[in-house]
Amino acid sequence: MKFFEGADTKIFALGGLGEVGKNMYCVMHGNEIIITDAGVTFPAGELMGIDYVIPDFTFLKKNETKIKALFITHGHEDHIGGIPFLLQSVNIPSIYAPNQAIGLIRKKLDEKNIQYKNLFVYTEETRVKFKNIEVEFFRTTHSIPDSHGICIHTPNGTIVTTGDFKFDLTPIGPMANLYKMAKIGKMGVSLLLSDSTNALNEGFSNSESKVDEALSDIFSRTDGRIIIATFASNIYRLKHIVDTCKRNGRKIAIFGRSMETNIEISIQGGYIKNKEIFITPDEANHLPPNKVCLLCTGSQGEPLAALSRIANGSHRQIKLQPDDIVIFSSSTIPGNALSISRTINKLYLKGVEVYTNTSLSDIHTTGHGSEEELKLMLRLIKPKYFMPFHGEYRMLKKHADIAIDCGIPKENTFVLSNGDVLSLYKGKIRKDGFVQAGDVYVDGNRIGDVSNAVMKDRKIMANDGIVIVIANIDITNNKLLTTPNITTRGFVLVNDNLELLKKLESISKNAINNKLNSKTNYSEIKNEIISSLSPYIYETTGRKPIILPVIMDVKKTVD
Repeated sequence: MKFFEGADTKIFALGGLGEVGKNMYCVMHGNEIIITDAGVTFPAGELMGIDYVIPDFTFLKKNETKIKALFITHGHEDHIGGIPFLLQSVNIPSIYAPNQAIGLIRKKLDEKNIQYKNLFVYTEETRVKFKNIEVEFFRTTHSIPDSHGICIHTPNGTIVTTGDFKFDLTPIGPMANLYKMAKIGKMGVSLLLSDSTNALNEGFSNSESKVDEALSDIFSRTDGRIIIATFASNIYRLKHIVDTCKRNGRKIAIFGRSMETNIEISIQGGYIKNKEIFITPDEANHLPPNKVCLLCTGSQGEPLAALSRIANGSHRQIKLQPDDIVIFSSSTIPGNALSISRTINKLYLKGVEVYTNTSLSDIHTTGHGSEEELKLMLRLIKPKYFMPFHGEYRMLKKHADIAIDCGIPKENTFVLSNGDVLSLYKGKIRKDGFVQAGDVYVDGNRIGDVSNAVMKDRKIMANDGIVIVIANIDITNNKLLTTPNITTRGFVLVNDNLELLKKLESISKNAINNKLNSKTNYSEIKNEIISSLSPYIYETTGRKPIILPVIMDVKKTVD
């Protein structure tokens, strides 16, 4: 690809544009590529059987000799979840990440049995230099400790990526480094890539300290057990839950593997103190209710998560008590409202009191900046060009409009798709081509083996079922031995549709006999069965099941 050669600096995303998640951004100059973040998204309902969606690494694989390092902004799944899959596909010389993210990455690699030694911790003082590119960092505020923005100096200008951020003047952890942001802005920034997740929200986001106050108020007036469901990755929320329990004399029992992992890593990193406050579920069952807090996963109503099993009464260690208080310290992820409502209804049916985040009860706040915070970032960095990232198209478009309101010319804003390339040369930027980008599905241990055709078949089977036609043929005499057997799954109830199944047997028999001759081709017989059954099934039932003919030879099986 010749347009990647020469003096231009190229900027492009392999994930994170037009979507929330799967963040992966690249800067390329000459023979050097640096990558920012390597995340995943979790599959929507129509992606049946898929565990994760990751970026397409094809371009990186073809250019892996140019890759210098992967830099991580923070430790959330949509920024680090793709690392194990990336390392299995592409040679990454080194990974630089903040302390909390390093702990989470090591845990992921251990779980996958991936040996990787070149993990390096960076801080705000770190500077990483390559031949043409130099990288430095600035502290931001997010819902996980050690969140950073990244400043990339190239021969053609400076590029800044914010990572996920908000501006919180009373945070639970350290303040964002506004001074360093302003200093970088004063030195001159050619291009800003900025988090667009909450671009549609007006004003400022609430401070974490407001959540701390709301939770403290609930704790102070509750005599029963307190059950809190929150995001396991929201380390600052977990930290002030621990601090609140400490002040109120409560012990904490943890439920959910991801919650246990994040608590363990946060204790090791020193972000959460008071290790002695954690107890086992059995110990919790033997303490007075006013001395117990249960911290669990399941804030999105996930069927197998701890809170859902508690609400169903199927949890083997915890049973609800009439005086229990359940707190959803989380926001509703789009698409999960129905699942959450079901869980809340089950909790109410058990007689417990439930708190959710409302204007009257600030028990959750976001980790992403709203409109006014996005304006503040733009004013601090003062970029010449602007590219919104990490958001659906409507979020990116809104963020571009915000940048225009802040004085950036419209022609200097770029609302792009994954794979679109920007070319930076001597401080000026233009669109310049495209690289391969897209979604790769992870199904169990298989990466990229699940094609669109397979996903289409899964959807058909889920909606219309499958019809299997089994036929025994004497290969020597080209003779159908018995009437074909029809087996269905997810198509019709057999006992209620015997007449229909008999008709399908008859149609299949005729189709096979029409094709049986001395030059029998089993593929032709299968195609004849499918082409004969499909229109009849659709005309009769209005459905289009997958039809799978199985031809059994008297001597061997032919698929």
